[in-house]
Amino acid sequence: MSNKTARLIEVFSAIQGEGLNVGTRQIFIRFAICDLRCNYCDSAHTWVAPSEYRIEAHPGLRDFEVYSNPVQLTTLLEFVKRQNVPLLHDSISLTGGEPLLHAPFLKEFLPEVRSLTNLPIYLETGGHRPEQLLTILPYLDAVGMDLKLPSVSGESHWQSHAQFLQYCYDSQTEVFVKIIISSQTQVEELEKAANLVVEVNPEIIIYLQPVTPLEVSKKQMFAPTPEQVLSWQALMKKLIKQVRVVPQTHKMLQQL
Repeated sequence: MSNKTARLIEVFSAIQGEGLNVGTRQIFIRFAICDLRCNYCDSAHTWVAPSEYRIEAHPGLRDFEVYSNPVQLTTLLEFVKRQNVPLLHDSISLTGGEPLLHAPFLKEFLPEVRSLTNLPIYLETGGHRPEQLLTILPYLDAVGMDLKLPSVSGESHWQSHAQFLQYCYDSQTEVFVKIIISSQTQVEELEKAANLVVEVNPEIIIYLQPVTPLEVSKKQMFAPTPEQVLSWQALMKKLIKQVRVVPQTHKMLQQL
């Protein structure tokens, strides 16, 4: 990836629906391309780079303008500046796709966008690219790290997750762990995930996120039962101080 251009999906203003920042207003920069293929992914359109990306003309109005990929760094700064209505946003969310696949670009972009907006920078990531994370950690204020359970996601990245979380903690960057759970979740994997977090710090908050039911490529994904969720939370709380259950609230708000 170039350090002066990026491939985008969209830039828009919305309410964060997941994790630690739930309910806050953010400028979302959604990057194209992901190297994972999670079974529950609701953003499969981000897996590859489209020829065009879209930009909200006015924050929150969904009045999108379309441009050709890739975007120049200076152009993206202008788009973010246009979104940044005084006092409206709490932070900037880097999402995707997998934003860390654009690490060389982000290393150049983040200091400038922070200076331009004075907003905290929040990274939403699959948590499986620790080396790329290291290159941009100095410019991040918070990290939401997905921890992929093989029984749910079809992906397995335990060692990378452990290293990734350790880097976040060592740098004193605010970090939390999000785990997607479904009716297929294996209890042993939840225990393994809790122990992985404990090895770094038991004070790190884990968010259990019941999957939003969907059907993708004939694969059906069902949410866990209330009984399952309660028992899994109780199990993990034996090791982790705070285990919070928060679904995808932005979908309840019909804000996709």
